[in-house]
Amino acid sequence: MVGVAECERVQANWFVARARACGGSVWTDGGMLWTDGPDGVNVLFPSRLDLQALHRGVQRAQDLGRSPVGAWLGLAVDPGPLAAAGFERGWSPWWMTADLADIPETHDPRVRLETDTTDYTGEFADYRDQLALAREQPTRAWYAAAHLPDGAFAGRAWSFLDGDLAGVFDMNVWPPFQRRGLGTALLSAICAAAHKAGAHHAVLNATPDGKHLYRTRGFTQIGEGITWWRHLP
Repeated sequence: MVGVAECERVQANWFVARARACGGSVWTDGGMLWTDGPDGVNVLFPSRLDLQALHRGVQRAQDLGRSPVGAWLGLAVDPGPLAAAGFERGWSPWWMTADLADIPETHDPRVRLETDTTDYTGEFADYRDQLALAREQPTRAWYAAAHLPDGAFAGRAWSFLDGDLAGVFDMNVWPPFQRRGLGTALLSAICAAAHKAGAHHAVLNATPDGKHLYRTRGFTQIGEGITWWRHLP
């Protein structure tokens, strides 16, 4: 049975994999796992919080010019040290899961799996670097992009294989292109890829905007967590 602990594990391993694929860093301090990657500096699901280690992590982020610093927690962890270190309570991940056998595979010509892209330019150009994770062998991450018939880039999504679980991440359909079935097609493509690679269940953290889509595709909420954030000058 998939529980919140498994959702947290997949999320943490996704942050670790992205940091390493993009030349970032991963370290432990005070018994806490930290990553510095495309998602910035984050401390991930500690069983307890060490105030001095939090101060060191914030200082490291400041030295790197990274802001904000994120902390992802289970609801049972005492957040007192975060408040003492200047963090503010943020949004709550809604953990959801689905049996991949129950998610039908669609074949929408607007969506394809990619291992490289030219869709990101200007201030977003660095996102292309993240597709290094999709090129690693053996394959454990899949990136899907949605394009309209006129070539317009309309959305993206990732899945990440962690044991027999598949994490669903960074799924977005840009506002002008929503309500055209692209979210369903993206989710289907990345879940099918992970299922074929051996995953049995998918897990994700949902926002209010995404929860309706996931529920219609067979996902069930099994719990929630909490994030805290320290904004640096």
